[in-house]
Amino acid sequence: MLDIHTLQSLINVAKKREKADLVIKGCMVLDVFCGKLERKDVAIKGEYVAGIGFGYEGKETIELTGAYVLPGFIDAHIHIESSLLHPIEFARAVLPRGTTAVISDPHEIANVLGNRGIEYMIEESENLPVDFFFTVPSCVPAAQGFETSGAVLNTEDIADWLTHPRMVGLGEVMNFPAVIAGDEEILRKIYIAHSVGKRIDGHAPGLMGDDLCAYCSTGIASDHECTHLQEAEDKLKRGMYIMIREGSTAKNMAALIPLVRAYGVSRFMIVSDDRHPDELCEEGHMDLLLKKAVYMGLPPNIAVRMVTFNPAFYFNIRRRGAVAPGYLADIVIVNNLREFFPLYVIKNGKIVAERLKLLIDFKEHKPTPLPSMNVKLKEKPFRVEAKGRKIRVIGVIENQIITEHIITEARIIDGEAVADPERDILKIAVVERHKGTGNISVGFVSGLGIKEGAIGSSVAHDSHNIIIAGSNDEDMEAVLHHIIKMKGGFAVAKGGKVVKELPLAIGGLMSEKSYFEVVSALKELKSITKAMGSRTENPFMSLSFLALPVIPKLKITDMGLVDVERFEFVDLFAD
Repeated sequence: MLDIHTLQSLINVAKKREKADLVIKGCMVLDVFCGKLERKDVAIKGEYVAGIGFGYEGKETIELTGAYVLPGFIDAHIHIESSLLHPIEFARAVLPRGTTAVISDPHEIANVLGNRGIEYMIEESENLPVDFFFTVPSCVPAAQGFETSGAVLNTEDIADWLTHPRMVGLGEVMNFPAVIAGDEEILRKIYIAHSVGKRIDGHAPGLMGDDLCAYCSTGIASDHECTHLQEAEDKLKRGMYIMIREGSTAKNMAALIPLVRAYGVSRFMIVSDDRHPDELCEEGHMDLLLKKAVYMGLPPNIAVRMVTFNPAFYFNIRRRGAVAPGYLADIVIVNNLREFFPLYVIKNGKIVAERLKLLIDFKEHKPTPLPSMNVKLKEKPFRVEAKGRKIRVIGVIENQIITEHIITEARIIDGEAVADPERDILKIAVVERHKGTGNISVGFVSGLGIKEGAIGSSVAHDSHNIIIAGSNDEDMEAVLHHIIKMKGGFAVAKGGKVVKELPLAIGGLMSEKSYFEVVSALKELKSITKAMGSRTENPFMSLSFLALPVIPKLKITDMGLVDVERFEFVDLFAD
């Protein structure tokens, strides 16, 4: 905290009347304000940068010729739950990579457990060496009347949460049809966020023209759902900040980077949105996204600003995002501005990691499971009586969370519509798991590529009911019963038996295990599904977005098939 004594110490170190606690020498320091690199020394006192220049003395020194000093990386939009990791394990994974702060939308666990889920995320992320800020989920459930969620957050709940010191905004307003229609409930939530001076994040895939003007007129300030250049440019011209997403499933960086080169850096950020644990731990977090951005032609100084100063400025998180006097000493020292390999990570003035190795101990803590499984079973839950010859099929698009709306001939045997793996058409089902309604919806999906067996998960955005895809009913039922038994998680079945699992006992979304154990289990699951014919790198992540009825075009919930472009239910049989 910047009290009078701290301010006096910073002044004394800056004037060289007092030794710094730590001095970084011999490096090129990136000035994110001007975009320039200069060889300077950095003097740190306590948690803050005191001065930049030469001639500082320090109790401790890091001297590296040819390395680069950058601000700590900030992910401006991520759902921690999608990493499958408890916050402690997430922090353990990303801190050595240079991530010192995240802005997390606990939308996923809120859809399962409501206020208790948000409380859990705040409590479990307290006093970690990665700073967790949050946005209040604005749409729980995501699409009222189209799915069964585990909870509802009303206007009063949101008003209470917005006063929390680590809540920096209203989370992505994904029910854009309600906004455009002038729905009073969603507008009240937006008004409350404005009244307390908090940012309002957007979520409006494909929205353009008059509808986009209507959406932006409410003061919704950002969007992370742009998939093509014209869409992002339209949103930029209407005053939005563009969060360029490059996650485990949706990868939009290549399409949108030219816009940054054309219009400058001030209104852009790079975010992950969703990052799976094996990729997080083996490939990286924001360090990987920086490397990608530079490879795609973005100047390094601009790329770095998009994951440091811009997120801090946008969310009004003060004294972060720059290496400058009076700013928190959250610093990453990297080998060069192509690879962004973190040689040292400094958090609050302390060296916390060196060459991907943590140098600090995390607090000992055994995560508490959060039960969230209430399923009413029925006989032959996945049987589909043939009521026509043509079926609607959800078409998976690689590296995107939008889908195709396909109409094709059904495979019919003995009066039943069945999977047709030879044509890459599997059955897909969503089973309600929160309120014991007995809701089960069955459809068909193409693009997963699985030739045999079934896979299933209790991670299905956004209400996170159980979602299963398979080549036959027997394996799908085996997966269903196993997910219920382990109180949430991933499962793969062949020959009527489950062959591999990954339990996710925290709301059916996150694991109690270490990230090493989670990564190991997930890699084995992916290896098995690849042998079954999976065409996607991570079929569980792909599967999880097929139940999201706010992303075009065709999705499935526990209530049925949803044509997202028309925002209405449609019959499975098109004829």
